This record gives sequence, structure tokens and C-alpha cells, in this order.
Amino acid sequence: MREAVVGVLGGMGPDATARLFQLLIEATPAMRDQDHLRILVDNNPKIPDRPAAILGQGIDPFPYLEASARTLEAAGADFLVMPCNTAHYWLGRLRQCVGVPILDMVAETATAVREHTPAVERIGLLATAAALRVHLYQEALSHGNITVLEATPAEQEGIAATISGIKAGNRAIGIGLTRIGRSLLDRGARGLILGCTELSLIDEMRELGCPLFDPLAIVARRAVEIAKNWDESRARLLGSQGGAPG
Repeated sequence: MREAVVGVLGGMGPDATARLFQLLIEATPAMRDQDHLRILVDNNPKIPDRPAAILGQGIDPFPYLEASARTLEAAGADFLVMPCNTAHYWLGRLRQCVGVPILDMVAETATAVREHTPAVERIGLLATAAALRVHLYQEALSHGNITVLEATPAEQEGIAATISGIKAGNRAIGIGLTRIGRSLLDRGARGLILGCTELSLIDEMRELGCPLFDPLAIVARRAVEIAKNWDESRARLLGSQGGAPG
């Protein structure tokens, strides 16, 4: 059975891309080097800021996303993973530009929330203001009986500061995120979504003691499952996104 080659459309930011690569390795059952997957990474931190573009304050990143996707396809990737939640705003368009499937990290995370046992009927969402504005997770979760709790405007400023701090190399700033997470739990959330890949880098969030849905870890496990069973997964994956152009 042939294994798929995984393509990572990365650089948004580099730390999140490196974290996904590590999670792919950890999710792969392996006893030797040769048991691991072939992974192609296009780490392009020059892709313009995604939240700024959505909020009408920056350059359109789509041409850069398309170029990276085409580069990975041409290099031999069988399917792609994009470790940036907010960039999934352009996922539909991006899928029309390449002939290989692209995993939907947001949808995979929403599925994990819906299928969690015990049921999580109220979920706290930690994400960029742009992702909240375009309802990425709210729409993905709309098919289940799940209430999405968002941060207050003041807390949202704290989330933005945390993301910026992590991108600047200051992970210690993540302590403020745990307070925001606790606030959402105090308001009735029964779990939290780390809806920005920079937030996946804050290990202290695990100390909150609630179901924590990390999109990077979720999509890594799914990518390994698909790649290891590519002969069976390919048609189903293509069908789930309406096929791909030839």
C-alpha cells in the first residue's frame, strides 16, 4: 500500500509550522526512520498577514497561498495541510487552484468537538478577531447542538497581544491566555478551542484541566491516518471537498 506524501503550506508563522511537523512525527507509529512519512514543507513567512487582510487593513495573501500550494503540488505532495486557522477563510478558493486535496483543519476540529465524550455543549473559542468576524468555527460548529462562547472585547485584545508576543518569540506571554481560558470556563464553557496556531504553542493551557481542542494536533493525527491509508483515503478525501481539478 502506497503512503501519501504530505505537503505543509507553512510559514504562518514558522513556529506553528515547526510544531505541526513535530506533531506529525509524534503521531506516526514508527520503529525506524523509514516508517515515517515523507513530508514536504514550504515555510513562507512572507505570506501577508491574514487577519489584517480580512479586516481590510492589509495585502491580499491569496496569491501567496496559491503559489505555495502549487509549489507543493509540483514537488510531489499528494495532499496539503495548512497550519493557520485564519487562512482557512481562503480554503474554498485555494482548493480550486490545485489538483490535490487540502485538509480542512477547522472542520476536523469541529468534528472532534462534536464527537467528544462526554458531550461538549458549550465551547470556548480562542481565536483572532478576524476568524471570529468571518465565523470560521461558529459556522463549522453550526451543525451540532453546540454553543460557542467568545472572549470579551478586552479579552480579545489580550489574545491578540499573546499571538503577537509569540510571533516575536516571547512564549512567556502565554500566561495571560490561561486567565482568558479560565474566564471562558467560568462563564460555562466545557472545553476550549485553540483557534490560532500560535496558541497551540502555549503548554500552560493544558493545566486548565478541561477538554482542550488543539487544531494542530487534531489535523496532524488526521493527516497521518490519511497518508498511511492513502489507497483507501484518496477517493473519500477528494469527494469530501467536491473533487479537485485535474
